Amino acid sequence: MALEKTWRWFGKKDTVLLADLKQMGIKGVVTSLHHLPAGEIWPVEEIKAVRKKIECYGMHWSVVESLPVAEGIKIGSPDRDRLIENYQISLRNLGACGVDTVCYNFMPVLDWVRTDLHFKNRDGGESMLFDYPTLAAFDIYILEREGADESYPPAIRQKAGQIIATLTREQQEELAYNIIIVTQAFVHGVVGEGKNYKKQFLDYLKTYADIGKEQLRMNLSYFLNEVVPVAENAGVKLCIHPDDPPFPLLGLPRIAGTAEDFQWIWEQNKSLTNGMTFCTGSLSGRQDNDLVKMAEEFASRIHFIHLRNTTFLPNNSFYESGHLKGGVDMYKIVKILLEEQIRRKKVGREDIRMPFRPDHGIKILDDYTRIANPGYPLIGRLKGLAEMEGLQMGIERFLNE
Repeated sequence: MALEKTWRWFGKKDTVLLADLKQMGIKGVVTSLHHLPAGEIWPVEEIKAVRKKIECYGMHWSVVESLPVAEGIKIGSPDRDRLIENYQISLRNLGACGVDTVCYNFMPVLDWVRTDLHFKNRDGGESMLFDYPTLAAFDIYILEREGADESYPPAIRQKAGQIIATLTREQQEELAYNIIIVTQAFVHGVVGEGKNYKKQFLDYLKTYADIGKEQLRMNLSYFLNEVVPVAENAGVKLCIHPDDPPFPLLGLPRIAGTAEDFQWIWEQNKSLTNGMTFCTGSLSGRQDNDLVKMAEEFASRIHFIHLRNTTFLPNNSFYESGHLKGGVDMYKIVKILLEEQIRRKKVGREDIRMPFRPDHGIKILDDYTRIANPGYPLIGRLKGLAEMEGLQMGIERFLNE
């Protein structure tokens, strides 16, 4: 018995085909209705069409990643209840179609942030870097967000000034475009293409001017208590994705990045339907997060798993370092997850299936000739998948002897 082998597939625009996934031994596909904006109802007909396409290749739609939460829900806008009702209908429709796991996040404006999408490692591979002083340079000097200076300690402000002095106008524009547009375009980003994209982005940031951590928490609590009962009745498990990176940035609060955050989330609605996506890459963005302890403590609520690794750098920075190598003790975490699967079977839980996917990957070999979303190279992820499968096989053999 092992974690279910899944792969994130971006639909008809993905250069990795469903036939490719079948050859790779994938059992479950992780995908979304990417063409529908956040807040719209997912029709049964469209869900069935995607499910049928996947099943034609002998696989199944394992996880929705993601059913996006509209910004109006996050900020508690006047149309929040309408947006939540749409979300409830979509959950019912997914459940009726046999799709039983939904990954979502509650990150304001940006789903994730990296400052370098082409970070070279020692072997010549390419991954992604989050450099905190560079983000500060973007925030203070390129975006010119009001109050940005006060968001950073003096040492980071000094480094940001040094960085911006080395960047040409073209490099500054590329940095802004990557953060605001490129990393968000395939995850239901709120800002579209156009010459005024920086102003649009600033306007979205301003909607959170009076929303701190506590208010954002209250908005999440409201959302959970409206949608968890519906999901439970529909037979759908909800799994919130950790913030990436898991600390405040650009003046935006973060509420799903630490053990304390997740404990608070479980207290809002104690149903096991209210679960998490255990993303080792996102959670490891904080050096004070003990991922092994978090896996042990929250194992019963883990409905979906993202496995990848990071390596820390000075100044609150990090880069994506593949799947096995880095600061994450992948052996201990996978062992905890496999033991949780055994425990669920013993106590009679129905949700024994625990889907995981190799999250992101290092661009290597033929990846340089293929078109892919940032962080999603074919060969690099396939390498990570093979590493995770080998690690699981060894741990399973050990547990069974």
